[in-house]
Amino acid sequence: MSIWFKPYTLADLTLRIGMAKHLGIEFTEIGPDYLRGRMPVDDRTHQPYGILHGGASVALAETLGSYAAMLVVDQSRYRCLGQEINANHIRGVASGFVIGTARPVHIGRRSHVWEIRITDQRDKLVCISRLTMAVIDAPT
Repeated sequence: MSIWFKPYTLADLTLRIGMAKHLGIEFTEIGPDYLRGRMPVDDRTHQPYGILHGGASVALAETLGSYAAMLVVDQSRYRCLGQEINANHIRGVASGFVIGTARPVHIGRRSHVWEIRITDQRDKLVCISRLTMAVIDAPT
């Protein structure tokens, strides 16, 4: 059974503006209870030592979790806004792509909690993040 408000396909999900576009984040898969995307590890996302910047990992996590939260609600009635995010950085990555998967821990009427696991291309854990979203009424 799907958690999404309506049936979505990857073609429905676009990142045309802002940080996600600048960092090269793209959605790669939508499943019944998860949203997956990837981000390149390159000069846009490196820190000074030539490995993935922790802030870039957090940007990927928040992009996936926020977008997933938005897909759960009726967007004509509600907005989902990030309230808190944390991340534990487990291993460095110097090149290639990292893949993030957002899954809900809690989907409530006024808040969501999402876990985002980020792995490298060998499926080794790079970062684990938890995102809390506030669900508010859309402006009328």
